[in-house]
Amino acid sequence: MSSTSFVDYFGELPDPRMDRQKRHSLMDVLFISVCAVICGATSFVDMEDFGNAKLDWFSERLELANGIPSHDTFRRVFSLVDSVQFEQCFIGWTREISRAVDEDIIAFDGKTLRRSFDRATGLGAIHVLNAWSNANDFCVGQIKVDGKSNEITAMPKLMALMDIRGCVITADALNCQKEIASQIIEQGADYVLAVKCNQPSLHEDIKLFFEDAISEGFDVPAGFYESEPLGSRTDREKAVLECWC
Repeated sequence: MSSTSFVDYFGELPDPRMDRQKRHSLMDVLFISVCAVICGATSFVDMEDFGNAKLDWFSERLELANGIPSHDTFRRVFSLVDSVQFEQCFIGWTREISRAVDEDIIAFDGKTLRRSFDRATGLGAIHVLNAWSNANDFCVGQIKVDGKSNEITAMPKLMALMDIRGCVITADALNCQKEIASQIIEQGADYVLAVKCNQPSLHEDIKLFFEDAISEGFDVPAGFYESEPLGSRTDREKAVLECWC
């Protein structure tokens, strides 16, 4: 497997700050923030708290000339950094990580980021589409979208950036679309898509199938998949930090 070093993929990302504002290296800010989000952080304050909680671990790996950045520093950096270039760096890094595990299950799901709005500047809350690796317990892809309805056009773009061969792709009913299913097959993967009334004909066919199966004692071929959780949050944090960062 190619190198999965964080610096190898994020080292070329331009620093948009002026020199007089650089109390913390860009790599320190990015590395702490990504580690924090992997372990459950959902705000810039969480990133600062996580950095301070893991100060000894970060001190062994980063410069930290001026300690852990403040939440305002995290906010300022991510408001200035080129989001497209960051996305490319992040997906390239996670692509190499995900290749360590075959036959993965990747769940695509959209989320609105808590506290990502800014009333002072009129910035609305950020909505993103995530690709979550079940085998790695890790987000292997992410793309910003204008709203939940636009996930339908965002999912093909995000999949096109990823190597999903041999994986099973899951998504909610919103993304149960012929074009998305076709692209998943073309990229060498399988899919499990939720079906609701937004696909009325398909929904009715499935409903009739199960009604007939139940009336006949379910004497039809069937199977199931079962998985066990990776462990506690502490176990997941340790696995992520020691193996992937």
